[in-house]
Parts: sequence; C-alpha cells; structure tokens
Amino acid sequence: MQTLIGLAYYLVAGLCFALMGAAGHVIRAKFNLVPDLLFRGKSLNLIISDGYDIKDMLLGTEYDDAGYYRFDSIKNFRISVGWTLGTGWCLMLLSTGLAVQIASLIDVAGLWFWDLVLLRIREARLW
Repeated sequence: MQTLIGLAYYLVAGLCFALMGAAGHVIRAKFNLVPDLLFRGKSLNLIISDGYDIKDMLLGTEYDDAGYYRFDSIKNFRISVGWTLGTGWCLMLLSTGLAVQIASLIDVAGLWFWDLVLLRIREARLW
C-alpha cells in the first residue's frame, strides 16, 4: 500500500513538473528580449550569451535565424518538459525530506481544491 501511495504522489508531482516545464518553455520563448545566440560560433555564445548554456549546446536546442529560442519547436518543448520532469523526480528520489514536503503540499492542495469545489456547489444551490 505504501508503494502505491508513493507512486501516486510521484505521478501528481510529475504532472506538476511537466506543467512547470511547459510554462518555462513559453516564458523563455515569449519574454526573451535579447537573442540567446549572438554569434555564429557556439563556443563564443557560451562565454558571452546569458541565455545559452552547455545544456542547450548538448541537447540541441533550436533557435530561429535571429538567434531567439523557437517557440514552435516540438524538440524545444520536449527538452524543457523533460529537463524539468527529470530534475524534479531526481530531486525527490535523492532527498526524502523534499519528497515528504512535496507529498504534504499535494495533500494540502488536494484538500483546498476539494473545499473549493464544495463551496462552488453550495453557492450554485443558492441561486
């Protein structure tokens, strides 16, 4: 029984991590004022550019002709979601305290959401 409870928490946390990765993808693509790739050479961009790092070079993040992070790239979306999901799950596996805190946060959020649903049902009956 403990394994199933733990698995459920990891699945819910994974869904939250995936949503954070998707949000990070959108934020990086839409709110970037300066292009990530400033020069044609990748090594010079690693030194100078603030948004381009070794992870982008190794994973093959795609950029448009002007050097901006491509929003319409499925590969960029997979990299962003996969990186966030993998990092979150690894941190939960390596740190028991963090996993317990995330599980308690999921419990509190679930109870809060259920109370919100019950409140909305009660308010709908008053009409």
